[in-house]
Amino acid sequence: MDACEIAAGASAVSRESAQNDLLRFVTCGSVDDGKSTLIGRLLHDSHLLMEDQLAALSRDSARYGTAGKETDFALLLDGLQAEREQGITIDVAYRYFTTSRRSFVSIDSPGHEQYTRNMATAASNADAAVILIDARKGVQLQTKRHTFICALLGLRNIVLAINKIDLVDFREADFDRNVSEYLEFARGLSFDKIVPIPISARFGDNVVAASANTPWYAGPSLLQCLEAMRVSRDAAELPFRFPVQWVNRPNSEFRGYAGTIASGRISAGDAIVVAGSGRATRVRDIITYDGKLQRAEAGAAITLTLEDELDVARGDLLAPPDNLPSVADQFAACLIWMDQKPLIPGRAYHLKIGTSTVSATVTTLKYRIDINTREHISASMLDLNEIGVCNLSTSVPVAFDGFAENRKTGCFILIDRTTNRTVGAGMIDFALRRANNISWQPLSIAKSDRAALKRQKPVIVWLTGMSGAGKSTIANELETQLASSGYHTMILDGDNVRHGLNRDLGFTEPDRVENIRRAGEVARLMTEAGLIVICSFISPYRADRDAVRARVPEGEFIEVFVDTPLEECARRDPKGLYAKAAKRQIRNFTGFDSPYEAPEAPDVWLKTVGRSVPDLADEIRRALRDRGAIAL
Repeated sequence: MDACEIAAGASAVSRESAQNDLLRFVTCGSVDDGKSTLIGRLLHDSHLLMEDQLAALSRDSARYGTAGKETDFALLLDGLQAEREQGITIDVAYRYFTTSRRSFVSIDSPGHEQYTRNMATAASNADAAVILIDARKGVQLQTKRHTFICALLGLRNIVLAINKIDLVDFREADFDRNVSEYLEFARGLSFDKIVPIPISARFGDNVVAASANTPWYAGPSLLQCLEAMRVSRDAAELPFRFPVQWVNRPNSEFRGYAGTIASGRISAGDAIVVAGSGRATRVRDIITYDGKLQRAEAGAAITLTLEDELDVARGDLLAPPDNLPSVADQFAACLIWMDQKPLIPGRAYHLKIGTSTVSATVTTLKYRIDINTREHISASMLDLNEIGVCNLSTSVPVAFDGFAENRKTGCFILIDRTTNRTVGAGMIDFALRRANNISWQPLSIAKSDRAALKRQKPVIVWLTGMSGAGKSTIANELETQLASSGYHTMILDGDNVRHGLNRDLGFTEPDRVENIRRAGEVARLMTEAGLIVICSFISPYRADRDAVRARVPEGEFIEVFVDTPLEECARRDPKGLYAKAAKRQIRNFTGFDSPYEAPEAPDVWLKTVGRSVPDLADEIRRALRDRGAIAL
């Protein structure tokens, strides 16, 4: 197997000298493959349970158990009421235990596809993985997905537990078949070692000690394998990285920078650089709650004081001058999508990397990865639990390492700007460099100068609402009123823009997102000319309207919700679109088979029924006057 040592007999593993240190391992695989039962049996057979725990387990087994009259060891980890009632793992369960040879943190992750995000979270904190396969069912889709995620997250040591071997009468042929199927899928993934073990978690075969039921297997038990496993995870040996979490400024005499060392070591007097600005200085003191230190390394929570007064803020990354991270506003990454709403290129998200949070957009989705075949498939979006490779652009440059070089500073999450839900987790591959012959051209006349010539302030008036709500009619009336008062305006109408700039776009969700992104950028450029830009677009997605708002200074975007009931829009039907949609002659029509997300707190809320068009336009005009955009 490429770049991977297959321990077929695996007897050599048990002879390796174990390090008496901490090993964090995650159990994963398809649903009902026995992950929780395995860890419960491991704790029980290692005599690591107290008498009160055993008594409670016995009571819970009688009430919730799925093993008949026998003890249900899965209940040791499935602690949520819903988990016990359904017999599944939902949340991630951590268990800490110690044997005579090593300390462990076992991380039990859920197998259900809808909880893949929980599994990814669990694997991101692990050094190794125990991947279970039901000996009867073989490799499942979720087995493949979990394996692929483990590889993406940098895990290099895999224990392949072929569980429920008792249900196939401990046959070696069934074990070999499952191992062969798994190794064929894992071929080419960057694992250093895969150790297959036949196991019966229910009865304890090969969990702690060798089983007489598998005389054909000469390898280690699961516990022996974990005790002997070597992992190269010494973050202290990597280059120094210190994400600033907090600027400690209790008085004018002290300024310190608090955080946790992500990797490497630091000593008082060492030279460091603020990665984003390139400004250099030296460490004056390393301070902890217990006093000053001469030296600290990865994992230590410290406060640094510096010899020079530099502009350092939360989110900055401190690094040594001879081994700096990348600093860029564009990079390529592998992304695991974790939200019911799909990832669509062009939509803005919050990106959190280390202690820094910035606005970011997926500019290009290069391809989606088929979990079954690992084939690269062209895609315009990523759905829940799908994995893809993409390019991202951030609003400001961020400091990072490639994930392959540093797991701590090479990963990020994407956060929905509206709901604050974590929607994606990414691993950075490399920085994307801009063409070095492109730079910002300074202009002699500023936006404020152009606006002053027109005796107005630039602003985007964004009318959103259903088709037939009256957006274009109100926009035309508003422009007429403003023009008669001597103001300089421009209308961007959704239909008109699609005849030229956006003629290549359809009405799928990705196309709608790109339609609004382009229109918003044109509107922003028009505000640079000092204009009042009146935009009339259905713009059905809240996130896309918010993204346009974020592109201009505060106060230069007025969201106008043209609120007309769907029944009234369909009755008016000025373009005959509702009639065609009802006959299924139009696809992806807003209000039928495409959603509309109404503004939650628009700047102007126009309820149109029973009101005249001039009156509605005059309400927007008053909003412009109140903001100082116009005088009358």
